[in-house]
Amino acid sequence: MHTMQVHHSVHHRALPGRALGQWPCAPVISHNVQGQPYRHGQGVAQPQLCRVLAPEASSVAAPSSSPQHGRLQPADLISQVARPVNADMVQMNRNLRSIVGERHPMLMAAADQIFGAGGKKLRPMIVFLVARATADLAGMDDITERHRRLAEIIEMIHTASLVHDDVLDDCSVRRGKQTVNTMFGTRVAVLAGDFLFAQASWLIANLENLEVIKLISKVIADFANGEISQASSLFDTEVTLQQYSDKSFYKTASLIAASCRSSAVFSGMDEQQKQAMYDYGKHLGLAFQVVDDILDFTQSTEQLGKPQGQDLASGNLTAPVIFALQQSPELEQLIQSEFTEEGSLQRALALVADAGGLQAAR
Repeated sequence: MHTMQVHHSVHHRALPGRALGQWPCAPVISHNVQGQPYRHGQGVAQPQLCRVLAPEASSVAAPSSSPQHGRLQPADLISQVARPVNADMVQMNRNLRSIVGERHPMLMAAADQIFGAGGKKLRPMIVFLVARATADLAGMDDITERHRRLAEIIEMIHTASLVHDDVLDDCSVRRGKQTVNTMFGTRVAVLAGDFLFAQASWLIANLENLEVIKLISKVIADFANGEISQASSLFDTEVTLQQYSDKSFYKTASLIAASCRSSAVFSGMDEQQKQAMYDYGKHLGLAFQVVDDILDFTQSTEQLGKPQGQDLASGNLTAPVIFALQQSPELEQLIQSEFTEEGSLQRALALVADAGGLQAAR
């Protein structure tokens, strides 16, 4: 049972020592494995990528051709994928709260809100899955402490970015709960995000692996690039799919790609295998972002844990909107007006679907 697929230039090889259904298959890249950059704008990830690691996307992804998966609910799929690393995730969750609380007790309440606000913690889960798969491939008895610390670092970086995003976007709700800036104010939220970034950077340095230090440090820079790119193109109806792809890489795919490669580094994989893991994470991250952007239109506020259409309301034009703009002059006018008239946002949300934007993004 193949749980995931990637771009057509990648073929799959089952990792030894485990049944195919237990581990995600390892992508083996047939080219561009000598450290040369593989432009993140190239290629399109297959929809099966989204179905496993963005389970809410079952309503937007293409139907599965696998009969045994035909009737499974998304939560069941992700539970199957996560089963080999459940114990790893429990240990990581305990460690995350103590990392903040031991150093700064005043931030413990904020930490409880940050790390206890739901979410599936997919990024560290992917780290652990890649760690266990590549460790098995390398003949290791177990994953290392550096693998475990890497998973904690990745979740800290991701969480810090969300805390700062909520401040920048003035979000009051995330994952169905009040955000840190709503509960504790902007000052505490900014400090909490800064602390998580700083603590993650310190932990990265203590991993004492220059390749991983460079990879993860680049991710933090990519976050800033993505935010600047987004802020500079709000309500810009001329934004292109390439610009959207670049921003999606900086804000989402870069972290997943770097974490997959870093996990392979700590398992002692060769360059070909490390590059394969990076490309796998990159395609997964890009697909995940597209699905997340579709869900902003197709799911209710209760399902999303945040207001429906929040990206469009703030002027952040995502893939469904970019496709719909090609067919709807009315949508372009509404966006340029920045939804100042009553009912204009609801009309724009309907136009995105009517103009085929959701279907094209799928």
